[in-house]
Amino acid sequence: MILRPKELAEKYGLSGNTIRNYEAKGLIPPAERSSNGYRMYTERHEAYLACIQAMTAAFGMELTIEVMHCIGRNALDDALWLVRDREVMLHREKASLDQLVKELKSYTEGRQAFDLNQHFSIHEISRRTGAAKSAIRYWEQSGMFTSERDPDNGYRLFNQGHLFKIRMILVLQSSVYSEETVGLKQAIARLDFENIEHAMKLSESIQAYLHKTIKLQVRALYFLYRLIQASGLAAE
Repeated sequence: MILRPKELAEKYGLSGNTIRNYEAKGLIPPAERSSNGYRMYTERHEAYLACIQAMTAAFGMELTIEVMHCIGRNALDDALWLVRDREVMLHREKASLDQLVKELKSYTEGRQAFDLNQHFSIHEISRRTGAAKSAIRYWEQSGMFTSERDPDNGYRLFNQGHLFKIRMILVLQSSVYSEETVGLKQAIARLDFENIEHAMKLSESIQAYLHKTIKLQVRALYFLYRLIQASGLAAE
């Protein structure tokens, strides 16, 4: 089946310029031309566009571009390992959040005291969370939280609330940019750890986002496999 640019664009909710840009950037194969010079797109181009849309929603445009370039040069193994790395990252983020939720529950159920008066240096916070000191400073400058200062030397002082906020931020660090992820990060910035119940509810919202993400990733893999078949790489 041959599709004109306008037909293909309407089918996938894109503009003709977007499809031409995809072609120019090597994200889809070059289209053949009709006798009068019009681009002619095929089912193979449809497989590319469907995959790009599904991959972008699940993994973001940057990774999608890398994967499409790998497919374009028949480097299937490279494409698959790129995707698997991101899947593993999501699994680690969920494990990290599960541990955070477990700790918050111990506070809400009164099995452990939540002490906001205990202070940590930026070095200690970095060691406990795995976040780089430069990232912690950047998040503070961005308004995600505000640390206290040691009156004697002016060094930053953090508490358990900061510790949990940074761990939440790290869970969303590789998330795809969207209104939902922006909203979650804004909620983290507003979070007052004087109210552990609110922190628990926010953690549950982040869990729901991760559950949604893994479903999007599975859907993206389906369309990626369809593209691999359409490109003749499945036999490899």
